[in-house]
Parts: sequence; structure tokens; C-alpha cells
Amino acid sequence: MAGIAAVDVGGFAYAGGWLRPGALTPPRFADRFEHVYGRHDGFRRNHAKGLSAVGTFTSTGAGAAICRAAVFRAGKVTVIGRFSLSGGLPDQADAPTTVRGLGLLFQGPDGQQWRTAMVNIPVFPDSTPQGFYDRLIASKPVPGTGKADPEKMAVFLDRHPETAAAMKVIKQAPPSSGFADSTFYGLNAFRFTNGAGATVPVRWAAVPQEAAVAPAAPDGKDYLFDDLIRALAQRALNWRLVLTVGEPDDPTHDATKPWPRSRRTIDAGTVTVTAVQTEAPGNARDINFDPLVLPDGITASDDPLLAARSAVYARSFTRRAEEPKTPSAVDVSRVLR
Repeated sequence: MAGIAAVDVGGFAYAGGWLRPGALTPPRFADRFEHVYGRHDGFRRNHAKGLSAVGTFTSTGAGAAICRAAVFRAGKVTVIGRFSLSGGLPDQADAPTTVRGLGLLFQGPDGQQWRTAMVNIPVFPDSTPQGFYDRLIASKPVPGTGKADPEKMAVFLDRHPETAAAMKVIKQAPPSSGFADSTFYGLNAFRFTNGAGATVPVRWAAVPQEAAVAPAAPDGKDYLFDDLIRALAQRALNWRLVLTVGEPDDPTHDATKPWPRSRRTIDAGTVTVTAVQTEAPGNARDINFDPLVLPDGITASDDPLLAARSAVYARSFTRRAEEPKTPSAVDVSRVLR
């Protein structure tokens, strides 16, 4: 519970009329993150601790069968990425159960961008922005224990059976040893349209090519990031981008519900990360991994979390852009000395 209590892919907000007017606004969600984690100038309100990354995406061309976006044509494009841990503490100690994130920006050959923020759990704990907000409140650490109040969390789960069900799915997929052997899921459904105008619902995941290793005991405050830095100093790391094509009855509006494993998948290509960098001006530190920055051929589904995430990403970006910057807690040079 503690490991996933803070997870989100950015947060949620007032948008599109599906929240009570005046109740959940982008500033209020950002304020709530600051209330739970404290204010840390210059850092993201969630997934504050991270490393920038660079690499490429080599498309197999197979994705073009369902999507006309140029990034799916056979060939190679530049990728800017960011590895992160959920939560609003930029100097938190790494822990095996803390949700890991991977944000990617694909620079298409036609100048269009595709941005996605993924995490290493197979479903999202909440189906609505209100549900996430309520869980964030319930999961605030209690002074002295550093953990959520079990009574408040029990009350929350009783009111949100969809979250209780999602937690069971998440627990069936225990975390791997680190970033390199983690599968990262897009979670939300999108709609892909091909050159002939046919549209299908799609979810995606980045599946690692590194062999899975059982998690080891934490060794140092930044051990997950340190292991990633050392691995990339020796070799590039690869993930297969797998597209899952939904059927008409599969839920596209509820990220807590997994699709059947029997659904058709497409190996769209390989994401290769060649290096990581301490967060600084000019790299992924200043990129907003807004899930609604989409190329022609990809559109949002009816999932209410998408517009919500986009709104609070923007609010978080605006706040940190106006604040003084502090050195990143994760320093690549320190590890490679």
C-alpha cells in the first residue's frame, strides 16, 4: 500500500465538466501535492526525483498498420526520456516498492512530437480524478510513522472498491530489481487511426530486453538510480514498444481495469536508451511529459484522467519554471567517479 499510495502519472484537475466546478482545479491539486510532500522549489510536484535520458526509437514499421503517425514508419527517431520515482520528494530514499516512472518524448521525422508518461504497474489505482484526490488525502504520512493512517486508508478503500480491485492486480505483478528490467505501462487507452481511416483502441507498454532479476536489498539512498547509471556506462538498454489492440467491449474510460491477455499485440519497435544525465537546463528536466501532446494518428480516448493529467502537468510546469532551481539529488558524475 505504501509503495503505490503516491503513484500517479502527474495528477488530475478540473477539466471538461466531469468535476464539481470550483472543487478540483489545477492549482488545488498542485497545492495538495505540496501539502503532502512539502514545497520543493524547481521540482515537479510528483515524480520529483529523476534522471534525464537520451536515446532512439527504431520502428519495425508494424505499428503503421493501425496508426498513421510518422513515428511508426520503419526507421529511427530521437527520444528524450526521464526515469523517476513517484512522490513529491526530490531527495527521497529509493525503495523497491516505490512506483518507477519512464517519460518519453518521440521526435517524429515530420516534426511532430509524441509524449508519454509510463509507470511500472499494470493498472492505475483510480478511475476518476476525484478518486485520486481522495486517495492522496488518505495516504498522507502520519508524523512518527512515515506511513498513511491505516484507518483513513481503510475508509477510502471501502468507498472506492475500484481501487481495492486495482490494488489486487498490482500486487500480482511484484516489482523487478530496478529500472533496467522494469516493464513500463501507458495505462490509459488512446485511439489509433491508420492511413485508411480505421480507428482502434490501444494501450501500450515498454517491455525490457534485460533479463528480470529478483530485487536485492537496498544499498544506498539512491541505489536504483546508481544501478541504472552504472548499467548505462557499460551498455545501451532496450525496451520493446508493444501496442495492445482493444476490442469494442474493452473499457477505454477506466484505467483500473486490465484488458484480457488474449488481445492482439504489435511489436512496434525498440526504445534504446544510450545515456542518462543529471537533470539540468536543456534536458528532460524542463520537458512537460503531457500525455495529450500527440501526433496525427493518435487521439485521446474517453478516459477522464487524460485531460485531468494534462491540466495539472501544465500547472506543475508553470510553477517550477518560475521558481529558483536546486541541484538534482541524483548526480551521474558522483556515481562514475
